[in-house]
Amino acid sequence: MDERKELAERFEANRTHLRAVAYRMLGSVNEADDAVQEAWLRLSRSDTDAVENLRGWLTTVVARVCLDMLRARRSRREEPLEALVSADDRVDPEHEALLADSVGLALLVVLETLSPAERLAFVLHDTFGMPFDEIAPIVGRSPTAARQLASRARRRIQVAAPAPDADVGRQRELVDAFLAAARGGDFEALVATLDPDVILRVDRGALGSREVKGARAVAGEVRRFARLAAFAQPVLVNGTAGFVVVREGRTQTVAGFTVAGDRIAAIDLLVS
Repeated sequence: MDERKELAERFEANRTHLRAVAYRMLGSVNEADDAVQEAWLRLSRSDTDAVENLRGWLTTVVARVCLDMLRARRSRREEPLEALVSADDRVDPEHEALLADSVGLALLVVLETLSPAERLAFVLHDTFGMPFDEIAPIVGRSPTAARQLASRARRRIQVAAPAPDADVGRQRELVDAFLAAARGGDFEALVATLDPDVILRVDRGALGSREVKGARAVAGEVRRFARLAAFAQPVLVNGTAGFVVVREGRTQTVAGFTVAGDRIAAIDLLVS
């Protein structure tokens, strides 16, 4: 077999994994695909005869590319995060690998608040099991410092992005109750669906983002957007129950919900 063709086949065998790494790092499918393509270009120009673990080599390359992309971003991203939206009864097979390891929308939102090095250390170690002695040279730190980066990131994530309940059916029940209360303007019913410490995060891309905390404050905020609830369509957003608002053929809002402890613990709105 032609050497280049064989190399291309070996790369394709790792593409799904590489897209998953890049999506968690960048929060954008398009940017993730750009990072993976750059990895292919670097592979095609490299002498890999001495590479024993091609998957590990490619993961390192993608991680470096993503780190450079994160560092080069402006202080505020131009567009909201790119959620993975699927029909409510199934996950799009093209996105299935990207949703492994509970990569919910809330997690991606919190990852955006981390430094590029913290994000890389957490994603590579906690999600993909890469040892810190391999992460360290990517971020230019010692293994101990890389471990500390991941630890700081982990603490912030545990507070701001609790692990969602696995029962999508129960998630959907709560989101439907939330929407019904919003449509009816029922403040107390809204509060009843929310955890006392719920966080509402609104991402408007270049227009900025903001947070509202606490059940009654969030319920009051949601009532301002009650008319949008009339256009809400139930979907899966990064694998968990959510909804989209589509008007005049354009998706205006994507809403992801984190359900924990039988209440809505976080709501993430991506507004375009």
